[in-house]
Amino acid sequence: MISFELDVEDLADTRFALSPLHEAVLSLRVLQDPGLSALHLPWRRWARQRLDGSDTELLLALVARRRTLPDVLTPTPERFAPDFEEELAVVARAPAAVLRHDLRLAHAPDPVPEALRDALDGDDAAVLALRDAVCALLRRYWTVAIEPLWPRMRLVLEADMTYRARQLALGGARLLFTGMHPDLRWENGVLHVDRMIGHHRVASSGQGLMLLPSVFAHKPAPPVSPDEPPRLVYPSRGVATLWDTPPAPDPTALATLLGAPRARLLLLLEEPLPTVELARRLRVTPSAVSQQLRVLHATGLVARARDGRQVLYRRSGLGDRLVAGGG
Repeated sequence: MISFELDVEDLADTRFALSPLHEAVLSLRVLQDPGLSALHLPWRRWARQRLDGSDTELLLALVARRRTLPDVLTPTPERFAPDFEEELAVVARAPAAVLRHDLRLAHAPDPVPEALRDALDGDDAAVLALRDAVCALLRRYWTVAIEPLWPRMRLVLEADMTYRARQLALGGARLLFTGMHPDLRWENGVLHVDRMIGHHRVASSGQGLMLLPSVFAHKPAPPVSPDEPPRLVYPSRGVATLWDTPPAPDPTALATLLGAPRARLLLLLEEPLPTVELARRLRVTPSAVSQQLRVLHATGLVARARDGRQVLYRRSGLGDRLVAGGG
């Protein structure tokens, strides 16, 4: 069991954050063990098709047999939603002593894997070379396996935080923490994280508590070391629907939304066209086309530009997305 003592000031400074680096590192556990979460099997199949096995060998060695991860690879976010590169830069500045300590602590009581052993048994230069190699692999892994899906993940995480904020408003800290996971207990100003390997108690002493919802966490995950600032990664709500296949576009949806005349006009504007040519293709008067174009331009679905004596119209980026989504 790991416990966080939270006084009034700590509760006042309890806040949420999003961490793309945390998600990338936590996903390595699912990548290593398909039995850890059946919900993520669709993502795992997709990711492994895109990854080079030689790239992931070192990254998977970072995951301990008991599923713990080095604290140095999951630094506390310095703001609400940092960029991945911003967080990775913190890891890239980690001293050799911190990296060596955190890697060994995460794997204890087991020995570190062979892929890490030579570097950790070597001098500081070898440890720093390992750090740089891990950062390069994490950047490549993020680009291939997480970043294309990050907007979808972020929506799930932000929805979870909205729900948790409401729980806090309705029932205070007790309802907030007990609703997160069965392994969390709030008793007499202390947040207990049960069923953890190891035991320590952290006095927050005004440091507050950072809460990070996670798509890939299957249970609450506090830092391994008691020296880290109080932080808790917890499983986000809504993950079960994350990898659902979206419904096929409805061909009639665009006409239902805009009306048939504007929908036909928007479909034609894949290329720049003048009013006269649009009227000819639609077999209507130019004044009728102009009326519809004014509405589409006012709503940002169509852009226009002058070319000599005529004005050319074309779908905007927003219009392109609307057409793609509407079939």
